[in-house]
Amino acid sequence: MYPLLACSLVSLTFIIERSLFWIREKRRADNTVVDEVLELARLQEYQKIKARAEGAVDYVVRVLVCGLVHREFSLSKAMEMAAMDEIKRMKRYLPVLDTLITAAPLLGILGTVIGIIHSFDMLGQAGIQDPQAVTSGIAQALITTAAGLMIAIFTLFPYNYFMSKVEKAAVRIEKYATSLEIVCDGEQAK
Repeated sequence: MYPLLACSLVSLTFIIERSLFWIREKRRADNTVVDEVLELARLQEYQKIKARAEGAVDYVVRVLVCGLVHREFSLSKAMEMAAMDEIKRMKRYLPVLDTLITAAPLLGILGTVIGIIHSFDMLGQAGIQDPQAVTSGIAQALITTAAGLMIAIFTLFPYNYFMSKVEKAAVRIEKYATSLEIVCDGEQAK
């Protein structure tokens, strides 16, 4: 049960951390600044973009500014690189939750198997005279499987929610990055 307790504490810690992360990111999202950066890029007002984006905490603004800073070389590659960094930041700790979803039931089954082995050992020593001791040992052993399954189930829902948030953020980044590419390509065509 100690490894399962550790799994539950790790899972709870990372779920709380990721929840606070997404609450903070939601507060930081500012479509007004993003739209202003796109408009200033259309007007090729790069100094104003720098001034406007300074202090902006929206991840989309960071991606767009990275592209604009490197526009002379490769706007799209720079934004792609910045987007990958942002997505990596958003996926932080999610592999740990994914591993816990798999490991917790397996640890529970391991505990059950060890408990059943112990029960059969008691049966071999005590004989059939005390079957109640054996059945209570098996029932106690099954608690670890139930605990492992509960940890996995209660970790699975937040994990899937966080993954959907990452996917939505990636779509948002892609939408505005494409808009910036269209704006910059349109200005170069003139």
